[in-house]
Amino acid sequence: MAASGRPEHQAPPEIFYNETEASKYTSNSRMIEVQQKLSERALELLALPPDVPCYILDIGCGSGLSGEVLTENDHVWVGLDISPSMLAVAVEREIEGDLILGDMGCGLPFRPGTFDAVVSISALQWLCNADKKYHSPVKRMLVFFRTLYAIMTRGARAVFQLYPENSEQLELLTQQAMKSGFTGGLVIDYPNSTKAKKIFLCLFCGGSSQILPQGLGTEDSNTDVVQKAGRRERFRKSVKSSRDWVLEKKERRRRQGKETRPDTQYTGRKRRGHHF
Repeated sequence: MAASGRPEHQAPPEIFYNETEASKYTSNSRMIEVQQKLSERALELLALPPDVPCYILDIGCGSGLSGEVLTENDHVWVGLDISPSMLAVAVEREIEGDLILGDMGCGLPFRPGTFDAVVSISALQWLCNADKKYHSPVKRMLVFFRTLYAIMTRGARAVFQLYPENSEQLELLTQQAMKSGFTGGLVIDYPNSTKAKKIFLCLFCGGSSQILPQGLGTEDSNTDVVQKAGRRERFRKSVKSSRDWVLEKKERRRRQGKETRPDTQYTGRKRRGHHF
């Protein structure tokens, strides 16, 4: 991605992710599929105990695509995002997580030890920018990682998929995370592929010593690829239409005894405006 084309160079996130940009996360099937795959991989890296529902924070949750992966795996989640337009789309999609409007660079407003895990897709690189005159990226990173460490249970993991502009940004983010008490480091999938390469910052919050996961597409990860291919296959199926997705979600809510609006001919149709 050319530097000039990077979203964080065009406007602050709450402005860049306006109604027009947010609507792509319900209409662009390619974008939806990519988000689902990244979210599933981040969930794998969290290495949560099997068949145990966990309480997870999704930072930069956007329209709830990553949260949907958490829901599909029976986890309960809370989403934080700075864009009212993106959260409005999440509300419209009737996602099952709780939503909070907030700036991660100002710290995370939760009680200590609240979350079993933390996940973030395509958001962390925004901390590297000074969107306002009084913003100091290093200070914002430190506030973010220190509050993040506090709200996680000991031994929990946080996995950030990110698009850094350069190695300096990666180093700076990692340094501030370690200064805040975390251990861990970078997991890079397909490091030799320009197109498939994906970067994850995998952080451990205290507890017993943990081993950094192996990146996919490296010399020792062929077995991992085979084992995980089947699990990811269900996310490779054609992306459901908006109507099918909403109907399935509403049926699940009814089975759970939750209050759900009745189905109509307009269920799942794209609305022309979003209000938050």
